[in-house]
Amino acid sequence: MTQTPAIADRPRVLFYVQHLLGIGHLARASHIVQALAENEFDVTLVTGGMPVAGFPAAGIDHIVLPPIAVGEGGFSQLVDADGHIVDDAFKANRRDRLLTAYHERKPDIVILEAFPFGRRQVRFELLPLIEAIKATTPRPFLLTSLRDILQERAKPGRDEETVALIDRHFDRVLVHGDPAFVRLEDTFPLTRSIADRIAYTGLVTGRPAAPPVERFDIVVSAGGGAVGAGLIDAALAASRQLTDLGRWCIIAGPNLPQSDFERFAAETPDHVELVRFRTDFRSLLTAARLSISQAGYNTVCDIQQAGCRSILVPFASGGETEQTARAERLQRMGLAVVLPENALSCDTMIAAIGRALDPADLPDVPVLQLDGANRTAELLRDLLNRRSTSQL
Repeated sequence: MTQTPAIADRPRVLFYVQHLLGIGHLARASHIVQALAENEFDVTLVTGGMPVAGFPAAGIDHIVLPPIAVGEGGFSQLVDADGHIVDDAFKANRRDRLLTAYHERKPDIVILEAFPFGRRQVRFELLPLIEAIKATTPRPFLLTSLRDILQERAKPGRDEETVALIDRHFDRVLVHGDPAFVRLEDTFPLTRSIADRIAYTGLVTGRPAAPPVERFDIVVSAGGGAVGAGLIDAALAASRQLTDLGRWCIIAGPNLPQSDFERFAAETPDHVELVRFRTDFRSLLTAARLSISQAGYNTVCDIQQAGCRSILVPFASGGETEQTARAERLQRMGLAVVLPENALSCDTMIAAIGRALDPADLPDVPVLQLDGANRTAELLRDLLNRRSTSQL
């Protein structure tokens, strides 16, 4: 007979996230674990990417696996912190550390960010973790934490494999999105097969930002920066001509190549501040007239929370579709101006800025659900409560 555990006053959650290129996955996971901690959960965040300042928040139990990132060969190639391709011994070490964390923390709930919808690169440690969960009595709940829009699959059979893993092992699919904006079936064709596992949380944002300590009229951001040089180049060129729009802050990102950063620094006019990173990015948006950015999940959520006008330059290289899908939906709703990545230039950026700041274009905008972090905590409590009363 399966044992039914009593609900602890502070249920234990183990949340795993692996960021490889940008910082969006880590930022969203960090917002969720902070909300869980504030809602009386004991949370452990396990990360496996390169460290990023400010994530997670202070006070969160944090286990850091030996970091990996994407190598020059793209997502099929993983490298360590020194740029060396990871070998089997490196992978075994990570796997063993992850399993040790699981057995030491004894979680009531395990949450895997993206997997099995993504992060196939770390199957070497996640599949053993899933087997360890399966062998545990009483078994903790296993959930996946998913952004609202998925990358379109290029290889046949991947969606079927995802569904098979969900059916065999996962209790819930937490979709961090507003179903009135986009639904999972819009980008995952086999959604009907797992419909009974899906729970929408709303979009995940952090706490409302504090008032900024300094004000910029235009805030330009390139996410992690690894693929943002074209955006920065066009925005910087526009800033040299649009000197009447006030102060600009251009946030290049920690992963922008140093040679590009130095080139941009040499071309930056006096009314523009060029930086690698700002921990107060969300605060800056609350006072800005305009945001110019890519269309990643977290950046878009921050812009919507701040109520800032925006130009979105969705990352679309290498067959990427997720950001374009998000940006085009927002443009149709009157919530953004889209400037395609392959159309970036000084002139197109100036034209987009004019459209974004045109008072006549102010829409009667709908409100998106933005309390996904706290709603996640509510859903986890409900899951545990239903188990305790034998409803699951």
